[in-house]
Amino acid sequence: MPPSRSDRRNPLVLVAHGSRDPRAARSTWALARAVGAARPGTRVETAFLDFEVPGLVAALRREADRGQRAATVVPLLLTAAYHGRVDVPGEIEKASALGLSIGLAPVLGPVAGARSDAVALDLVVRALRRRLDEVDTGPVDGLVLAAAGSREHSALVTVDLVARALGEAAGVPCVAGYASGAGRDTAEAVRAVRARGAVRVAVASYFLAPGLLYDRAVDAALAAGAVVAAAPLGDAPEIAELVLARANTA
Repeated sequence: MPPSRSDRRNPLVLVAHGSRDPRAARSTWALARAVGAARPGTRVETAFLDFEVPGLVAALRREADRGQRAATVVPLLLTAAYHGRVDVPGEIEKASALGLSIGLAPVLGPVAGARSDAVALDLVVRALRRRLDEVDTGPVDGLVLAAAGSREHSALVTVDLVARALGEAAGVPCVAGYASGAGRDTAEAVRAVRARGAVRVAVASYFLAPGLLYDRAVDAALAAGAVVAAAPLGDAPEIAELVLARANTA
Protein backbone atom coordinates (compact mmCIF):
# COMPACT_ATOMS: atom_id res chain seq x y z
CA MET A 1 0.00 0.00 0.00
CA PRO A 2 1.29 3.50 -0.75
CA PRO A 3 1.64 5.97 2.10
CA SER A 4 -1.50 7.84 3.06
CA ARG A 5 -1.97 11.16 1.34
CA SER A 6 -2.71 12.70 4.73
CA ASP A 7 0.48 11.40 6.37
CA ARG A 8 3.08 14.13 5.97
CA ARG A 9 5.57 12.52 8.34
CA ASN A 10 7.01 10.26 5.67
CA PRO A 11 10.40 11.34 4.34
CA LEU A 12 10.49 12.81 0.86
CA VAL A 13 13.04 11.65 -1.70
CA LEU A 14 13.42 14.18 -4.50
CA VAL A 15 14.85 12.44 -7.55
CA ALA A 16 16.52 14.54 -10.24
CA HIS A 17 17.91 13.47 -13.59
CA GLY A 18 21.48 14.40 -12.68
CA SER A 19 24.16 16.07 -14.76
CA ARG A 20 27.89 16.19 -15.32
CA ASP A 21 27.60 19.89 -14.54
CA PRO A 22 28.10 20.36 -10.77
CA ARG A 23 25.74 23.34 -10.79
CA ALA A 24 22.84 20.97 -11.34
CA ALA A 25 23.40 19.00 -8.13
CA ARG A 26 23.87 22.19 -6.14
CA SER A 27 20.55 23.46 -7.48
CA THR A 28 18.84 20.19 -6.51
CA TRP A 29 20.22 20.37 -2.99
CA ALA A 30 19.07 23.98 -2.69
CA LEU A 31 15.55 22.99 -3.72
CA ALA A 32 15.57 20.17 -1.16
CA ARG A 33 16.51 22.67 1.55
CA ALA A 34 13.70 24.97 0.44
CA VAL A 35 11.19 22.11 0.56
CA GLY A 36 12.38 21.15 4.04
CA ALA A 37 12.05 24.73 5.23
CA ALA A 38 8.52 24.86 3.83
CA ARG A 39 7.51 21.73 5.74
CA PRO A 40 9.33 21.64 9.09
CA GLY A 41 9.53 18.18 10.58
CA THR A 42 9.68 16.39 7.24
CA ARG A 43 13.04 14.99 6.23
CA VAL A 44 13.88 15.73 2.61
CA GLU A 45 16.54 13.70 0.78
CA THR A 46 17.84 13.82 -2.78
CA ALA A 47 18.62 11.13 -5.34
CA PHE A 48 19.68 11.09 -8.98
CA LEU A 49 18.99 8.94 -12.02
CA ASP A 50 22.47 9.47 -13.45
CA PHE A 51 25.86 11.15 -12.93
CA GLU A 52 25.43 11.86 -9.19
CA VAL A 53 24.97 9.76 -6.07
CA PRO A 54 22.99 8.42 -4.43
CA GLY A 55 20.84 6.70 -6.98
CA LEU A 56 17.17 6.33 -6.17
CA VAL A 57 17.42 2.71 -5.01
CA ALA A 58 20.34 3.58 -2.73
CA ALA A 59 18.45 6.53 -1.27
CA LEU A 60 15.41 4.35 -0.57
CA ARG A 61 17.64 1.67 0.95
CA ARG A 62 18.92 4.28 3.38
CA GLU A 63 15.35 4.98 4.44
CA ALA A 64 14.69 1.29 5.01
CA ASP A 65 17.94 1.00 6.99
CA ARG A 66 16.79 3.88 9.17
CA GLY A 67 13.71 1.87 10.05
CA GLN A 68 11.32 3.87 7.91
CA ARG A 69 8.23 2.00 6.80
CA ALA A 70 7.22 4.44 4.06
CA ALA A 71 8.69 7.14 1.85
CA THR A 72 7.42 9.40 -0.92
CA VAL A 73 9.36 9.88 -4.14
CA VAL A 74 8.90 13.16 -6.02
CA PRO A 75 10.41 13.29 -9.53
CA LEU A 76 12.10 16.62 -10.18
CA LEU A 77 11.00 16.52 -13.80
CA LEU A 78 8.92 19.04 -15.69
CA THR A 79 7.38 16.67 -18.24
CA ALA A 80 6.06 13.13 -18.11
CA ALA A 81 8.44 11.88 -20.79
CA TYR A 82 10.67 8.79 -20.70
CA HIS A 83 12.44 9.53 -17.43
CA GLY A 84 9.15 10.08 -15.63
CA ARG A 85 7.24 7.25 -17.28
CA VAL A 86 9.95 4.57 -17.36
CA ASP A 87 13.13 5.38 -15.45
CA VAL A 88 11.67 6.46 -12.12
CA PRO A 89 9.03 3.69 -11.90
CA GLY A 90 11.71 1.20 -12.93
CA GLU A 91 13.96 2.27 -10.07
CA ILE A 92 11.05 2.04 -7.64
CA GLU A 93 10.35 -1.48 -8.87
CA LYS A 94 13.98 -2.38 -8.16
CA ALA A 95 13.49 -1.07 -4.61
CA SER A 96 10.38 -3.17 -4.00
CA ALA A 97 12.35 -5.82 -2.10
CA LEU A 98 13.35 -3.31 0.58
CA GLY A 99 10.07 -3.72 2.46
CA LEU A 100 9.39 -0.01 2.16
CA SER A 101 6.00 1.37 1.16
CA ILE A 102 6.85 3.83 -1.61
CA GLY A 103 4.50 6.51 -2.87
CA LEU A 104 5.29 8.02 -6.26
CA ALA A 105 4.22 11.60 -6.91
CA PRO A 106 3.50 12.98 -10.39
CA VAL A 107 6.15 14.98 -12.22
CA LEU A 108 6.15 18.65 -11.34
CA GLY A 109 4.93 20.10 -14.62
CA PRO A 110 1.36 19.83 -15.87
CA VAL A 111 0.72 16.50 -17.58
CA ALA A 112 -0.40 15.95 -21.17
CA GLY A 113 -3.94 17.05 -21.84
CA ALA A 114 -4.52 18.11 -18.24
CA ARG A 115 -5.37 21.78 -18.56
CA SER A 116 -7.38 21.09 -15.41
CA ASP A 117 -4.04 20.68 -13.61
CA ALA A 118 -4.49 24.25 -12.49
CA VAL A 119 -2.36 24.18 -9.34
CA ALA A 120 0.78 22.99 -11.13
CA LEU A 121 0.27 25.37 -14.04
CA ASP A 122 -0.29 28.35 -11.77
CA LEU A 123 2.75 27.63 -9.59
CA VAL A 124 5.01 27.04 -12.59
CA VAL A 125 3.94 30.27 -14.28
CA ARG A 126 4.41 32.22 -11.06
CA ALA A 127 7.91 30.77 -10.65
CA LEU A 128 8.79 31.62 -14.26
CA ARG A 129 7.63 35.19 -13.76
CA ARG A 130 9.60 35.44 -10.53
CA ARG A 131 12.79 34.46 -12.33
CA LEU A 132 12.08 36.94 -15.12
CA ASP A 133 11.50 39.68 -12.55
CA GLU A 134 14.88 38.90 -11.01
CA VAL A 135 16.76 39.88 -14.17
CA ASP A 136 16.86 43.36 -15.62
CA THR A 137 14.77 42.72 -18.69
CA GLY A 138 13.68 46.29 -19.24
CA PRO A 139 10.49 46.54 -21.30
CA VAL A 140 9.94 43.37 -23.34
CA ASP A 141 7.17 42.62 -25.79
CA GLY A 142 7.80 38.92 -26.37
CA LEU A 143 8.94 35.81 -24.52
CA VAL A 144 10.58 32.52 -25.40
CA LEU A 145 10.07 29.62 -23.02
CA ALA A 146 13.34 27.68 -23.21
CA ALA A 147 13.05 23.99 -22.33
CA ALA A 148 15.20 20.88 -22.54
CA GLY A 149 13.12 19.18 -25.23
CA SER A 150 11.92 15.66 -25.88
CA ARG A 151 11.24 13.27 -28.74
CA GLU A 152 7.79 12.64 -27.26
CA HIS A 153 5.00 14.80 -28.66
CA SER A 154 2.97 14.57 -25.45
CA ALA A 155 5.81 16.19 -23.50
CA LEU A 156 6.09 19.05 -25.99
CA VAL A 157 2.34 19.63 -25.72
CA THR A 158 2.68 20.34 -22.01
CA VAL A 159 5.54 22.79 -22.60
CA ASP A 160 3.42 24.60 -25.18
CA LEU A 161 0.65 24.73 -22.57
CA VAL A 162 3.00 26.43 -20.12
CA ALA A 163 4.22 28.83 -22.82
CA ARG A 164 0.66 29.89 -23.63
CA ALA A 165 -0.18 30.37 -19.95
CA LEU A 166 2.99 32.40 -19.38
CA GLY A 167 2.25 34.60 -22.38
CA GLU A 168 -1.31 35.17 -21.18
CA ALA A 169 -0.09 36.08 -17.69
CA ALA A 170 2.56 38.46 -19.04
CA GLY A 171 0.35 39.92 -21.76
CA VAL A 172 2.87 39.25 -24.54
CA PRO A 173 3.34 36.49 -27.14
CA CYS A 174 5.33 33.52 -25.84
CA VAL A 175 6.69 30.62 -27.89
CA ALA A 176 8.41 27.47 -26.63
CA GLY A 177 11.87 26.57 -27.90
CA TYR A 178 14.05 23.56 -27.12
CA ALA A 179 17.67 22.59 -26.60
CA SER A 180 17.18 19.10 -28.05
CA GLY A 181 14.61 16.65 -29.39
CA ALA A 182 11.71 17.49 -31.64
CA GLY A 183 10.26 20.96 -32.00
CA ARG A 184 11.79 24.32 -32.83
CA ASP A 185 15.02 25.35 -31.17
CA THR A 186 15.23 28.54 -29.14
CA ALA A 187 16.72 30.56 -32.00
CA GLU A 188 13.73 29.63 -34.15
CA ALA A 189 11.46 30.51 -31.24
CA VAL A 190 12.98 34.00 -31.03
CA ARG A 191 12.34 34.49 -34.74
CA ALA A 192 8.78 33.19 -34.36
CA VAL A 193 8.02 35.70 -31.59
CA ARG A 194 9.51 38.51 -33.66
CA ALA A 195 7.32 37.45 -36.57
CA ARG A 196 4.39 38.28 -34.30
CA GLY A 197 5.66 41.84 -33.96
CA ALA A 198 7.87 41.61 -30.87
CA VAL A 199 11.09 43.66 -30.79
CA ARG A 200 12.56 42.96 -27.35
CA VAL A 201 12.38 39.27 -26.51
CA ALA A 202 13.31 37.78 -23.13
CA VAL A 203 13.92 34.12 -22.35
CA ALA A 204 12.07 32.37 -19.54
CA SER A 205 13.84 29.18 -18.49
CA TYR A 206 11.71 26.05 -18.08
CA PHE A 207 14.57 24.22 -16.42
CA LEU A 208 14.88 23.18 -12.81
CA ALA A 209 18.67 23.45 -12.80
CA PRO A 210 21.51 24.81 -14.90
CA GLY A 211 23.51 22.48 -17.10
CA LEU A 212 24.51 21.73 -20.68
CA LEU A 213 20.99 21.88 -22.13
CA TYR A 214 20.14 25.08 -20.26
CA ASP A 215 23.31 26.72 -21.55
CA ARG A 216 22.64 25.51 -25.10
CA ALA A 217 19.07 26.80 -25.11
CA VAL A 218 19.95 30.17 -23.64
CA ASP A 219 23.04 30.72 -25.80
CA ALA A 220 21.09 30.00 -28.99
CA ALA A 221 18.31 32.39 -28.01
CA LEU A 222 20.73 35.19 -27.12
CA ALA A 223 22.65 34.67 -30.35
CA ALA A 224 19.35 35.02 -32.22
CA GLY A 225 18.72 38.39 -30.61
CA ALA A 226 16.97 37.76 -27.29
CA VAL A 227 17.92 40.55 -24.88
CA VAL A 228 18.16 38.61 -21.62
CA ALA A 229 17.61 35.14 -20.16
CA ALA A 230 16.23 34.21 -16.76
CA ALA A 231 17.81 31.69 -14.42
CA PRO A 232 16.40 28.17 -14.00
CA LEU A 233 13.50 27.67 -11.60
CA GLY A 234 15.73 26.08 -8.97
CA ASP A 235 14.62 26.73 -5.41
CA ALA A 236 11.93 29.31 -6.20
CA PRO A 237 9.31 29.26 -3.41
CA GLU A 238 6.62 28.29 -5.90
CA ILE A 239 8.60 25.20 -6.93
CA ALA A 240 9.07 24.15 -3.30
CA GLU A 241 5.31 24.56 -2.87
CA LEU A 242 4.71 22.51 -6.01
CA VAL A 243 6.95 19.69 -4.75
CA LEU A 244 4.86 19.49 -1.59
CA ALA A 245 1.60 19.67 -3.52
CA ARG A 246 2.73 16.76 -5.70
CA ALA A 247 3.91 14.81 -2.65
CA ASN A 248 0.47 15.18 -1.09
CA THR A 249 -1.08 13.33 -4.04
CA ALA A 250 1.28 10.33 -3.92
